[in-house]
Order: sequence, then C-alpha cells, then structure tokens
Amino acid sequence: MSPNKHLPHVLVLPEDDANRQLANGFHLELASPRQIQVLPVVGGWMEVLESFNSDHVSYMNKFPGRLMILSIDFDDQEDRLEKAKARIPGHLIDRVFILGVRSEPEDLKADLGSSCETIGGAMARDCRERTGMTWGHPLLRHNAGEIERLHERVRPVLF
Repeated sequence: MSPNKHLPHVLVLPEDDANRQLANGFHLELASPRQIQVLPVVGGWMEVLESFNSDHVSYMNKFPGRLMILSIDFDDQEDRLEKAKARIPGHLIDRVFILGVRSEPEDLKADLGSSCETIGGAMARDCRERTGMTWGHPLLRHNAGEIERLHERVRPVLF
C-alpha cells in the first residue's frame, strides 16, 4: 500500500535485494507502517542516484512532506557518502538520507548470523528506542550522521 503523499511519508529506494530485505525488516517492525513504502530494487548505487534524480526529484518538489532514504552498499569506499550527496539537488538534501552497510549487507548478515529482515527489524527498534545496539555495529556505525538526521526528520513520521 502506498502512503498518503499529502501527509509526511518516507520512500526507501534500495540498491539491491539485500538492501530491500533490510528495509522490509524495518518496515515490518513499525507499529503504524502506512507512511513508509519500500520501492523496487534498482540495481547498483549509481542506479539508485540516477533513479532518484530522474524519477523522484519532481515528486519531492511536488510533495514537500516526502522524505527519501537511498539504501546503498558502500563497498568499502570511504568517499561513497560524499559522492552520493553530491548528486542530490541542494534544495532537497535535508529530505534525503543515504544509508548502507560499509561493505555490503551480506557481510553484515554473516557477521550477525541473522537474516537481513531480522537485522532491519533490529535497526527499527534502535530508531524507535534511540539505542545503538545494531546501528553501532562496525559495518553500520559510519551512518551515525545520517541516523542523527533521521531521528530529527523521519522518526516523528514513523514512530
């Protein structure tokens, strides 16, 4: 079900199936999941940015309550966040959040011994309870700045 686009809402654009599973696990943990939608996989971090710019910018301009989470693999590239943010139009940067595993979700899954959906649910609990049990993991802690921004903008919409 799509969220009401006239109310504050969140869309998640995942790079690949593992990122989609993380987002679905997060979604399933929400008490009121109506204001979030996990979009179809687009296949690659550059494709996420291209899809965002070609398919979503105009709708973000039209619906000021829309927030976007771009879920990408960082592939152990320390400058990936800066490169991705550079592709976001300046007037939207405060409504777009770029999150991902430092390497790729399969590494996180192997390290934690859980499914991606289970890990996504733990991420949602961390957000709801403002803890860092999962987000503090070495493969996720680089997201700290984006998580802080999420707490400010997204948390009121979803929790």
